[in-house]
Amino acid sequence: MNGSPAAKAGAPATPRVGNARYALLLLFLINLVNFYDRQVLAAVTEPIRREFGLGDSALGLLNTAFVLMYAAVGLPFGRWADRGSRPRLLGVGLSIWSVFTGATGAAWGYTSLFVARIGVGIGEATCSPAANSLIGDLFPFHQRARALSLFMLGLPVGNMLSNIISGSLAQAFGWRVTFFVAAIPGMVLAVLASRLIDPPRGAADGASPARDDDGGFWKNMVSLLSIPTLRWIVITGALHNFNAYAVNSFMPAYLGRYHGLDLRQANLVTGLMLGALGIASLLMAGIAADRARRWRTNGRLVLGAAAITGATPCVFMALIQAPGHVTPFIVWMGAGWILFYFYYATVYASVHDIVPPALRGSAMSLYFFCMYVLGGAFGTAILGMLSDHMARRAMAAVGASDMTEAFRATGLHDAFFIVPVIFGLLALTLFAASRTVARDIEAARGRVLV
Repeated sequence: MNGSPAAKAGAPATPRVGNARYALLLLFLINLVNFYDRQVLAAVTEPIRREFGLGDSALGLLNTAFVLMYAAVGLPFGRWADRGSRPRLLGVGLSIWSVFTGATGAAWGYTSLFVARIGVGIGEATCSPAANSLIGDLFPFHQRARALSLFMLGLPVGNMLSNIISGSLAQAFGWRVTFFVAAIPGMVLAVLASRLIDPPRGAADGASPARDDDGGFWKNMVSLLSIPTLRWIVITGALHNFNAYAVNSFMPAYLGRYHGLDLRQANLVTGLMLGALGIASLLMAGIAADRARRWRTNGRLVLGAAAITGATPCVFMALIQAPGHVTPFIVWMGAGWILFYFYYATVYASVHDIVPPALRGSAMSLYFFCMYVLGGAFGTAILGMLSDHMARRAMAAVGASDMTEAFRATGLHDAFFIVPVIFGLLALTLFAASRTVARDIEAARGRVLV
């Protein structure tokens, strides 16, 4: 069943609390699997690199291919989320990315690995537009940041479990098994997702379903980009996703090469540091973001900007720790990543505030398209190329002719210093967005009530 009686009658209706909570729980699990499957490649980067004889640039390009496909197909999927069945979209997407996740484990070389990652990107592109659009129609604005933060818990939990489980499985049974295991939960969730009730669009805002979606695809895109705050948020997304993908993709390799941890240890530390700490952070951030919204109209974005400002020196302090000084590295990087997660609760809820309900799927797909194409696609690629460049420079500095693991460790460490620089730019852009959001919220509210 894909709609309530109210939806069929064309009248807005507030979703029942029980239905909303069940849907949110299921969407959280889908997002968890989304990020679990995405992170497996990072967890087993080192054994894949050695087996196929790859450099960091080639590894970074695997993620670039994933991200570019994710972004390209995300736009039409966003349109589907605005006009079609969102549960059906999620079911189809889960099935696709689960099949290709399993296929990754059967890769026989770089080309087949490349193709499998593209397939995962196509399937996973359905998740954010459909899920975010559903949440916007399940929860009113004063509960939305908290609901979105619970949904986004799938990111740290998925990353944490992926690193811990995949690292242990790879060390015991080889890296291919990790992808076969990862493919199973998504197939089960695909069936459950397709049976979700699809609430009327605008139900939580008192708007009539689909009133605002009266233009074609490109007209809607132009309309969304005419919103000043959304333009700033798109830029923040690119900067934020650059760091998110760069750090998550190369952190296990960084800990292994520079700090000397084995595969299981590196993934355990990565999972706890970048994942487990994010769970508490998102729970706090959701509550704080809703309170900040009651304090000031632009409170959410001010909070987000302040959090990223604090994260910048923490990450820098982590990177200047000497090789083997794992504990202070974890403390500083963990503190930075706790503040990093505030971004999701503050920015995602702000997108819902400034966009008409019937365009939320399109708005999220546009936002994700830009943040992935301009940020995520280049995060791992640039960090990988920087790592290879810095490794060659370290080798040349001592007159060596052979690339060793020590030079690769130095190269990756030096390349990581781009991360706090990007954080500084992100904080400035969030402050800029906070200066226009109040006016755009009022404009969006007027469009809903007219």
